[in-house]
Amino acid sequence: MICIMRRKESVSAAAYTYTVLLQPEPEGGFTVTCPTLPGLVTYGETLDETRAMAADAIRGYIECLREDGEPIPESDPVPALPVEH
Repeated sequence: MICIMRRKESVSAAAYTYTVLLQPEPEGGFTVTCPTLPGLVTYGETLDETRAMAADAIRGYIECLREDGEPIPESDPVPALPVEH
């Protein structure tokens, strides 16, 4: 049985937070994309490495936008955590 699970997480880079999609790969590891930042794709072998690679890719993407004088997309809304009473 093969179980494919896409994960959706928030990753922060500098003052920005974007939602990234983690796609498990058949050979292992995860491919990361970011709907808010078209063309951003990276890969990590473990979840920790994947998160670090995603943050690094986002920083590089933002740096390129700044260098090119392009607008930086606003951060994605961070979902509120449920409040326990």
